[in-house]
Amino acid sequence: MFHNERQHFLKKNKTMEITSAEFVISNTDVKKCPAGNFPEYAFIGRSNVGKSSLINMLTGRKALAMTSSTPGKTMLINHFFINQNWYIVDLPGYGYAQRGQKGLAQIKRIIEDYILNREQMTNLFLLIDSRLSPQLIDIEFMEWLGENDIPFSIVFTKTDKLKGGQLGNKIKGYLAKLQEQWEELPPYFITSADNRLGRKEILDYIEHINREIK
Repeated sequence: MFHNERQHFLKKNKTMEITSAEFVISNTDVKKCPAGNFPEYAFIGRSNVGKSSLINMLTGRKALAMTSSTPGKTMLINHFFINQNWYIVDLPGYGYAQRGQKGLAQIKRIIEDYILNREQMTNLFLLIDSRLSPQLIDIEFMEWLGENDIPFSIVFTKTDKLKGGQLGNKIKGYLAKLQEQWEELPPYFITSADNRLGRKEILDYIEHINREIK
């Protein structure tokens, strides 16, 4: 069901150095996203999955993406220009029930419009809380991505919260669940914003894709 030639990316290159990372624009309309053909790497996940912390860790900027103590607060598409060469796109978190039906429908429209209509989107990083069992909302979202041929990768977050063999068992169990539906698994990364785990692997992956599409 899933075919992604990018899964076997180069591992020997020196990790990309991020020399500049600047906020460009926030909006709710994909038509207002930045002009140009720079590749965009979008990050998405359920509310409170650690998305802002991960973006700050990847860029080495403590407050580039604003974290909130209120889950589900952000309803905007946020563009950050990296090294004057590519974008990180922070998409709204999904699945926060207290938004209400109207709010959930609005978020769904914003997310789907960007993912389906933004030609510059090169890869979608889907964040998954490593501490949790597979959530139906995430599984269904992955199925939707597959049905629409959207290139995506899985990023397991908050792995520092698991001790001993818990992490390995959680990841193994999650992948086993995915294999019930997927013939080929998407690339996945194991990360922690607190100890910078996974930073090199994700940046190497982005760098490889950037070289591949030039």
